[in-house]
Amino acid sequence: MFKNISFPPLPLAFLAVLPLALALAWTPSGSARAADWVNSLGMEFVFIPAGSFIMGSDPDAGPSWADERPARMVEITTPFYLGKYPVTQKEWKAVMGGNPSFFQGDDRPVEMVSWNDANSFIDKLNQREKTHGYRLPTEAEWEFSARAGSTTVYFFGDSQTRLSQYAWHSDNSDEETHPVGEKAPNPWGLYDILGNVWEWTGDWYDEDYYQKGPSRDPQGPASGSNRVRRGCSWDFSNLCVSANRSNVTPQKRQKDHGFRLLFTGSPPPRPQMARRFRFWESGDGS
Repeated sequence: MFKNISFPPLPLAFLAVLPLALALAWTPSGSARAADWVNSLGMEFVFIPAGSFIMGSDPDAGPSWADERPARMVEITTPFYLGKYPVTQKEWKAVMGGNPSFFQGDDRPVEMVSWNDANSFIDKLNQREKTHGYRLPTEAEWEFSARAGSTTVYFFGDSQTRLSQYAWHSDNSDEETHPVGEKAPNPWGLYDILGNVWEWTGDWYDEDYYQKGPSRDPQGPASGSNRVRRGCSWDFSNLCVSANRSNVTPQKRQKDHGFRLLFTGSPPPRPQMARRFRFWESGDGS
């Protein structure tokens, strides 16, 4: 019934906030967002829609470093699932056996893991579940998810005054990690996306990458000496912003290093997820 209808091109500003509108439409009003998929280990994942966003920082808006500039429109063309929480020590032990963490606790994020260690976990989990879908997010996928449709310094605004509602950082952490999920999530239902532990991404680091990288699905430079980590940790405060880029060698293990899983593919949808999409299929809103 819609074959002969055409629509004008959508402005970039609308495209940048469309993912947020979709995510909010899927989230029950006044309640925490349910996981969209749970794997065989009980790890919870949130569906992240494709979309566009402004990646990087504006020095006039708040904290900004040279490697975050210029801020530019970036497009993520493929939806994915992102871990609702950083990988926990319980989940690490279920796959790897031991526990390298300095701050022990099943529900705390695993730490003292290098980029190489994180990828060893991912390889074993892929083998265990007979898939190739698990990986680290790219730097662009991470920031897209952390921003959750926002264009401000933090996903909750430009002021740091509310940071402690959402993150464990140097002003409230007592110099240690904390169990995941104790702070409020971002608008897309991701917990601890700022603070608690730094999160490895898949990208090599290049200080000037934003000046020359592609605007569609950037994957980072082809090579380098350091890998990008995002999100800040329990021992920092001023770096706990959406755009901050940090980098260390892929062999580095620290008690503030963790990671969050991304899954790309088509896991079986949960019933509530199918209901969310039903009106698209029927075409009449029923």
